[in-house]
Amino acid sequence: MRVRWTIGEDRLPERTAVMGVVNVTPDSFSDGGKFFDPNAAIAHGLRLIEEGADLLDIGGESTRPGGGTYGAGMRPLDDEEEITRVLPVVRGLAGNGVPISIDTRKLEVARAALDAGATVVNDISGLTHSPELARLCAERGASLCLMHAKGEFATMQAAPHYDDLVGEITKFLVEAAGRAEAAGVARERIAIDPGLGFGKSAAHNLELIQRLDAFSALGYPVLIGASRKSFIGAVTGIQAPGERVAGSLAAAVVAAVRGASIVRAHDVKATVEALRVADAIGSSGAR
Repeated sequence: MRVRWTIGEDRLPERTAVMGVVNVTPDSFSDGGKFFDPNAAIAHGLRLIEEGADLLDIGGESTRPGGGTYGAGMRPLDDEEEITRVLPVVRGLAGNGVPISIDTRKLEVARAALDAGATVVNDISGLTHSPELARLCAERGASLCLMHAKGEFATMQAAPHYDDLVGEITKFLVEAAGRAEAAGVARERIAIDPGLGFGKSAAHNLELIQRLDAFSALGYPVLIGASRKSFIGAVTGIQAPGERVAGSLAAAVVAAVRGASIVRAHDVKATVEALRVADAIGSSGAR
């Protein structure tokens, strides 16, 4: 069951929506800092919209588990530095009428991005880092995506364990969404994300996609971010993230079939085309 997500003044389309990724970081796992320059990031974002992205997710802090900002010897990025990275890109893209999601756990970063034209906050901590994000979104009429992550970023991929994988993640997301609604965020503006790759083994990630209907049954739009992640490399043997396109498309299509409302993707054109076919097949079978 696919649920349409309300962002800004509109709802995302009935088909599977695509959230394009714009990393404004020097150490992104997926592109190695290719779009760290604001002008390069804006140009890239506009290109993703031309390729069919429905909205863009802009992030200024690399949070890949075990690396980037949270790897050994690395310091967390402070609010001011993160704002400096993302604000010109948010302004530049929002000024072109592009729907913008700010990928951050931090209250002040989210506030600055919303001031600059973003309409969505994508919180990978599920309100555990900055619970006040829910109230901010309620006050601004912004939409909110709540992701599950287990453990600290530097160590979360060291033998992650669950007694009940789907049950534990479902409980976390339902409780997080409940806190958001209690703070005043409209239910139709809340999306949930089981957090592939964040405190999950490759086997966990595969099981979560296979059992995605358990999350879509909760009644919130489900966002899936499988694009270029290490579990795809574990299955295919492909080490370079940028070469994991085919595996990413397979994950996106299965996620759509299992009820994902939004797919977060680096390779937007290929993802849009693959999902268009998957959605057409699904619609044909429903007649």
